[in-house]
Amino acid sequence: MTALLVALGAAAGAPMRYLTDRYLQARFGTAFPWGTLAVNIVGSFVLGLVLGLPLSAGTVALLGTGFCGALTTYSTFSWEILALTRRREILTACGYALLSITAGMGAAVIGGALARTVVS
Repeated sequence: MTALLVALGAAAGAPMRYLTDRYLQARFGTAFPWGTLAVNIVGSFVLGLVLGLPLSAGTVALLGTGFCGALTTYSTFSWEILALTRRREILTACGYALLSITAGMGAAVIGGALARTVVS
């Protein structure tokens, strides 16, 4: 049953990642990976929220592992840093990495804090 919940969450998260990336590329161009940055920050926030709430293991599997796991993407993040580096955009690559990690961690902390506030 847990595997099915993960798959259902992923079935929503993966298309959302794709559509968000395409929308932001059309709006802002492809020079900077805005789509991956956005989904990783939003996914980190949602995961912080999910893990901060008193949810059942099934709901955590659905939303945390399935949805957030498919919405966020470490492999694309890594590939984009490599691509920026290959184009000799070293400062952009470093800035992207720093911004992604800092904003993602911050979003997770905020999501968790919001969850604790709602619960108490």
